[in-house]
Amino acid sequence: MAKKATAQVVSVEGHRLKVSSLDKVLYPATGTTKADVLRYYAQIAPVLIPHTTHRPATRKRWVHGVGTADAPGAVFFQKDIGGGVPEWVPRAVIEHSDGPKTYPLVDNSAVLAWLAQIAALEIHVPQWRFSHDGERRNPDRLVLDLDPGEGTGLSECVEVARIARGILTDMGLDPMPVTSGSKGIHLYAAIDGRQTSDQVSAVAHELARALEADHPDLIVSDMKKSLRTGKVLVDWSQNNGSKTTIAPYSLRGRLRPSVAAPRTWEELDSPSLAQLEFEEVLERVARSGDPAAGIEGAPPTATDAEGRERITAAPIDDRLATYRSMRDASKTPEPVPAERAVATEGRSFVIQEHHARRLHYDFRLERDGVLVSWALPRGVPTDAGRNHLAVQTEDHPLAYGTFEGTIPGGEYGAGTVRIWDAGTYELEKWRDDEVIATLHGEAAGGLGEPVRVALIRTSRGASDGKSQWLIHRMKDQMRPEQEREYPSSQKPAAHEAMLARPGTLDALDAGTEWAVEMKWDGIRALVAVRDGHVSLVTRNGIDVTPRYPEITAAAAAFRPATGVYDGEIVAPDASGRPDFGLLQERMGLTKPAEVRVAAARRPVRLFLFDALEVDGESIVRLPYRDRRERLLESIVQEPNAVIVVPDAFDGDVAAALETSRTLGLEGVMAKDASSRYEEGRRSGAWVKIKHTTTQEVVIGGWRPGKGRRAATIGSLLVGIPGPSGLDYVGRVGTGFSDGDLERITEALRPLSRSTSPFVDVPAAESRDAQWVRASIVGEVEFGEWTRSGVLRHPVWRGLRPDKNPEQVLREEPAAQGEG
Repeated sequence: MAKKATAQVVSVEGHRLKVSSLDKVLYPATGTTKADVLRYYAQIAPVLIPHTTHRPATRKRWVHGVGTADAPGAVFFQKDIGGGVPEWVPRAVIEHSDGPKTYPLVDNSAVLAWLAQIAALEIHVPQWRFSHDGERRNPDRLVLDLDPGEGTGLSECVEVARIARGILTDMGLDPMPVTSGSKGIHLYAAIDGRQTSDQVSAVAHELARALEADHPDLIVSDMKKSLRTGKVLVDWSQNNGSKTTIAPYSLRGRLRPSVAAPRTWEELDSPSLAQLEFEEVLERVARSGDPAAGIEGAPPTATDAEGRERITAAPIDDRLATYRSMRDASKTPEPVPAERAVATEGRSFVIQEHHARRLHYDFRLERDGVLVSWALPRGVPTDAGRNHLAVQTEDHPLAYGTFEGTIPGGEYGAGTVRIWDAGTYELEKWRDDEVIATLHGEAAGGLGEPVRVALIRTSRGASDGKSQWLIHRMKDQMRPEQEREYPSSQKPAAHEAMLARPGTLDALDAGTEWAVEMKWDGIRALVAVRDGHVSLVTRNGIDVTPRYPEITAAAAAFRPATGVYDGEIVAPDASGRPDFGLLQERMGLTKPAEVRVAAARRPVRLFLFDALEVDGESIVRLPYRDRRERLLESIVQEPNAVIVVPDAFDGDVAAALETSRTLGLEGVMAKDASSRYEEGRRSGAWVKIKHTTTQEVVIGGWRPGKGRRAATIGSLLVGIPGPSGLDYVGRVGTGFSDGDLERITEALRPLSRSTSPFVDVPAAESRDAQWVRASIVGEVEFGEWTRSGVLRHPVWRGLRPDKNPEQVLREEPAAQGEG
């Protein structure tokens, strides 16, 4: 009796795919299995997909493997998409003489996984793309297929490639060679899309004829096999709009798992040049990226009237798609967020020591919600006279800025990662080919002092910057009068809030001199004062100045006309105690008329507790006690003022904690009196101690209510970002006011999605769930964590529009007997 094939369901970029027969051998000569093919396409996706996006894919399938030289496997050539295809596979229609045919579009990693599952080893695409609305565009690249005839080989193809390169360069083009994975070489050159396929094909034909006329003993442009012996055919015909070429990085259905591999011109000089197999290609890409990145432009995107993406099922503006496609969240401890990055205006950096197959350093700068990353084989240069190589890699999630650990063997980047230095940077310039910044690391970090560096892109033709750079240590430090690039909402003060760590009374270091402040229940804001004008920016970089006019109207409270301060916006109740629920009524308002009405009904106050800059002088490196004095000197304090500096306590943290309990406050903030202000860092110099435990959570879905709430939200399904994505931590069904439900419903309405954003969620919880894109942060109060990592008895406190999902961390419950 035949053994029944086992199948399993996997999730790729949020799409569910059934895979089976993973141990089936598709390349008998090497023992390469379907599982190996799936792995290859998963890892190569970041560099393959740019060459196939929005192009109709013709597939060659070897369902039972490629076979052997004596018994070749049956090949199935497929154009139309066919039946049994997952509904999430993007597709588009081409009109043929015998009727319309629907083609799949290889626009994301999930489609590549589906192709591997059906043993579609070869992917062939034309030189043109579809537009965002399904219309056929003009070709954006020209291709020449150099095919060696009998008696010639790869060396003769190289000779022809160099001859053709000279002519193409004279035409203003920059060709890129690709060893085809079969016998010859393909030459690609990016073009501007102004010519039709017929026009490009005619130019390619004339080019082939000219090459043949100049080198009749080496080159032939006629397809007849009888004319090709001892010569290299320059096949121009693949520029025809109905023709296709094997996609760069596609596998080939040869006896061995070879690949159509982009190469550098320098490689073509090697006497040992050969076609590459998939393991070699993976190694090369991991080391040096894609040498053919410059031949592809970014395809267009658009949405229909209902906000759904047209044609492509995977948005191409997902900055972390490449990062995710190269990692299996179930196998690596690295953070692998399930959602797209959310734009931020932070200025953090990290340099990580990476003990992989070869020791190197990873340099990452926060930019627009991701860590833009470079690999530094020799680290940051130690003197201005010696530049170091910097190879740009895929963007990383912000959570990677605190990652340390060991990536298992067999996974991408296997080895141990340690933080060498981290901190914030001042940005002077950020262009596609140059970045200049001053790095402010930790006192005990590898830099040792602020370092001004310049990154300069050196490789040609890489339109997206994924190429080789140099990193240069600059001699002179940044001059104050130099113009710097800062978030528009924070000009000219580019500062980031220092963050506290959760803790308990018993865990405080007895040898440290602690100053204690009350913990206020509001939203954090950095306050910039320039020439008497006040601006308010939340932790995630949102300018909320227009939402709180009573604060800007109180600007006279600042004694110097220039400064930057740290504080909390609070909404006091009738007794004067901050109430986060009342603040919710103000947080989401943007229309001036609504703001005016709400300000009259629910006024707020600004509690200041730190100073970063006073009268144009940065004081972040001063100890807390000195900054506190400067803060008190800077604020004119009057009874019942809108802007105030609340009292702080010296020494007795237990007494302060008991006072906060008596006053009905959240808890206290214990601060090391000798510590400097560590911008953008979660530091142990500040410790927050709470009476009850609150937790910021990310909303991933909701379940309909019953009874009185039958027409609205009954409960929210929430999670916390973890190493593998969004971890499910429970369901919140109490604590909602009618206003809360209205605000949440309005916020979630445009975020609907068909699949769960959680890594895993119990079936009972997802039975009638409505899933949403995980981009909204809220806050709950709860009793404790269960053994299974779920919140016990969570109660809703409110939305947190001042927070991004990446900023959400797991909090531990308050210790028993505090105070």
